[in-house]
Amino acid sequence: MKIKELVQDVIKEVGTDLTYAELMTIIVTETPGKGFDSKTGKILIQFEPVWFSRLAKLPRSKENSHIWDENGVGVQSVEWVAFNDAFKLNRIAAMEATSIGLPQILGLHWKRLGFNSVGDFWDYMKLGEREQVKMLIRFIETDKKLHVAIKKRDWHMVAVIYNGPRYKQLALDLKREPYDITLARNFSKLSTEVVG
Repeated sequence: MKIKELVQDVIKEVGTDLTYAELMTIIVTETPGKGFDSKTGKILIQFEPVWFSRLAKLPRSKENSHIWDENGVGVQSVEWVAFNDAFKLNRIAAMEATSIGLPQILGLHWKRLGFNSVGDFWDYMKLGEREQVKMLIRFIETDKKLHVAIKKRDWHMVAVIYNGPRYKQLALDLKREPYDITLARNFSKLSTEVVG
């Protein structure tokens, strides 16, 4: 099933007020519209060194440099090398400090999303893209500010909640379009798309 059809199907299944365009805006802004790497079959990840350093209580420094510490926003093969290096040091913190799947939800949200552990959250997300879309809906619906921001088309606030208050500086550092601009552009395109 194509991702467009899958999103529509999940909306009907769970009975949410979130629309196709709203959910797909997050998905296509976060990923290339898929939850798994087409080459390896592994779930898509984004390992976050800042979060890992904080959660594992391992300070980042030039004198104490690790592979995980040097990770930027990279290709999946690089992300997995950094993640695996961090996982050897602290498996829980590594999973909590990594965003996964179609919606790129940070593992540290596992408890809010109703799981008994971060490992259970990862296992669920690895089941498939259908589960990942359901989790995106739950992620939005369990954060009132995020839900309201999406409904109001307040893309700046969505960007702050989803990527942190420094998202504009991060975009400058990575020489990318700011997240709020990308969200607005993607929503504008998706809201005029004819869907099943």
